[in-house]
Amino acid sequence: MSVVSRRGSVVEKGVIDRKVDFVVRNMGSVAWLEGRRRRRKNVLPVDVVRDAVVNAVAHRDYTREGTDIEVSLYGDRLEVISPGRLRIGVTVEKMKEGVVRVTRNDLLKEILRDYGYIEQYGMGVRQRIIESMRAHNGTEPDLVEEQDCFVVRLWKER
Repeated sequence: MSVVSRRGSVVEKGVIDRKVDFVVRNMGSVAWLEGRRRRRKNVLPVDVVRDAVVNAVAHRDYTREGTDIEVSLYGDRLEVISPGRLRIGVTVEKMKEGVVRVTRNDLLKEILRDYGYIEQYGMGVRQRIIESMRAHNGTEPDLVEEQDCFVVRLWKER
């Protein structure tokens, strides 16, 4: 989280903002002609990148020492890898449906909400990540539970 002065201005950006800023600076954009005007957009929607990073911070398994959240930008995709498997009762299918509201870190979830990183519990994957990616470039993100981690893979426009 960011360090804020008494007047409410950001003094130092926190890890979430720094990760999102890194991706925004490096992800690139696409351009096209619309009539006689050139239009341009980021290859990934910034709000989706932000939500993927916030979810990784909120839901990672902090008992797994020596592991970090990984944010990796490739030519065709962004991967956000969060240490730890999904909680019992949570499946990728339930996340896609928006019917799961289980958190691993209740105190952290509340802090993230107080700082404005979380608006609504349990709906981010379906509404903010999947639907936003479809609207932005017609792709659907990969949500993958691997051995000891959870991966969100956001595809750039093909």
